[in-house]
Amino acid sequence: MDAHDDTPTPRPRGRGIYLLPNLFTTGGLFGGFFAIIAASQGRFEAACIAIFVAGVLDGIDGRVARLTNTQSEFGVQYDSLADLVSFGMAPALVMYHWALLSMKLDGATAGKLGWLAAFLYAACAALRLARFNSQVGQVDKRWFIGLASPAAAGLMASFVWTCHEFGWSGQELRYPALALTVVAGLLMVSRIRYHSFKGSGTGPKADRVPFVALLVAVVVLIALWIEPPVTLLVAAALYALSGPLLGLRRRAPSPPAATP
Repeated sequence: MDAHDDTPTPRPRGRGIYLLPNLFTTGGLFGGFFAIIAASQGRFEAACIAIFVAGVLDGIDGRVARLTNTQSEFGVQYDSLADLVSFGMAPALVMYHWALLSMKLDGATAGKLGWLAAFLYAACAALRLARFNSQVGQVDKRWFIGLASPAAAGLMASFVWTCHEFGWSGQELRYPALALTVVAGLLMVSRIRYHSFKGSGTGPKADRVPFVALLVAVVVLIALWIEPPVTLLVAAALYALSGPLLGLRRRAPSPPAATP
């Protein structure tokens, strides 16, 4: 090569980001942010609906990225940060404004327990997401280790939405709300296994489900149309209980074999 060649060296192309999946992630982030604003204004039904909308968008962005082959490290990190807002901060602050703020009626110490419980939930969500990201390539895709943050957020939001729908105030239910917040947070950082409904993640039959699952889905959709908050609360509570119950079942000793 000529040492006096003045041909300009082409500049490297900037590393861009994929627009479509990150648009869904941004929508989920907006849902969590809107839930925080709505809860601070006392609009708890709108806040809870926004959290569930964020959950739907969170499920879509990953599938869109896989279907369009637009996965990226940026998308993974952005999704985790959005999840921290939508499923960590938003449910904690919705529960705080609805019920835990009323803990101060029982004294200064009880008032501190209210906001500390909300902080515990948010911190557990952050720890859950960090652990998930660090182990994403090492765990069985059929299981979640600890309650997934969208499921925990759904449990919190559906509880507030159902109680608000039936006219039960957070002030009256502040102690059940406190217990639910602490339990949901601790379940996220527990070592309890939860079914992920993702199958093995490999092979042509990875996404296949039994026929009865389609029937259950139809029943759930009908129930959602009739009574959305109650249906979501029942579904979220059953899923949250499924992990501990399956863990107890696996630990239970098997019955002795029958002798001839």
